[in-house]
Amino acid sequence: MTKTSTTQEPQSHPNLTPRKRTGPLNRARWAAMRVLLGTVGRASAGIRIGFRHGFDSGSMLDYVYVNKAGGFPVVGHLIDRVYLNAVGWRAIRARRELLKDVLRKEIARRGGADGGANGGLRVLDVASGPGRYVQDLLAEYAPGSLHVECRDMDRAGLAQGERQAAERGLTGISYVYGDALAPAPGSPAPDVIVVSGLYELLLDDAVIAASVARLRELLAPGGVLVFTTQTHHPQLEFIANVLPNREGVLWEMKCRPVELAEQWAAQAGFTEVASRRESVGLFTVTTARR
Repeated sequence: MTKTSTTQEPQSHPNLTPRKRTGPLNRARWAAMRVLLGTVGRASAGIRIGFRHGFDSGSMLDYVYVNKAGGFPVVGHLIDRVYLNAVGWRAIRARRELLKDVLRKEIARRGGADGGANGGLRVLDVASGPGRYVQDLLAEYAPGSLHVECRDMDRAGLAQGERQAAERGLTGISYVYGDALAPAPGSPAPDVIVVSGLYELLLDDAVIAASVARLRELLAPGGVLVFTTQTHHPQLEFIANVLPNREGVLWEMKCRPVELAEQWAAQAGFTEVASRRESVGLFTVTTARR
């Protein structure tokens, strides 16, 4: 599915945010689920990672991408398989495949990975975590033809990504500590900037709109911004009441219509704004050209 940029005024969408029900029965229900997940659930390797690093962390997403059940024998593996098959994680894996497809098409549009300025196409992922999917992409091209910089504020995720890249013998990828919302300009400027899985963690629409505008200024002329939007999620309430994020507090996400995300890109001055939806149907991937 492809959409073009919209021109309607931004609107609030209260139905797309998790509602924490505070009645005594609901509080008891969520408390019981937190206890269950924090005890029996820890037999699952994935749930243990979530409690250690945050269920929204790059380390958690990297485990979800691998999609191999682990944990204590039999029971732990069964719990982990159920966990990894949750609709949100299936959508995350589908989003990864769509992102790689979008990036391949962008590389081909520029005449191949050697079509970028200064000896290869330059990709910047501003909230990368370990960056497994960009490692997979990098492995498809000849060494030196594609340069990837992974930035994040999760030092554990960056270290994990560096180890994985070294184990795979990948060159042309670097890991840098940096704030996605206050990104430093690169030299030379990136041809492609990727923002994947970040904006749904931000509850303030104005912060995202400002980020989109700021990233446009970092791109090389004719460069493209690729970013994801979570348009809905059937488990928002469960997540907001049970799962801790990387800061150790309950993980709240905000879903938004893709038309609003496209509008922010258009208002920032991007052209050729278009979106595709991944196969599970929870996320869109939007491309916007400078």
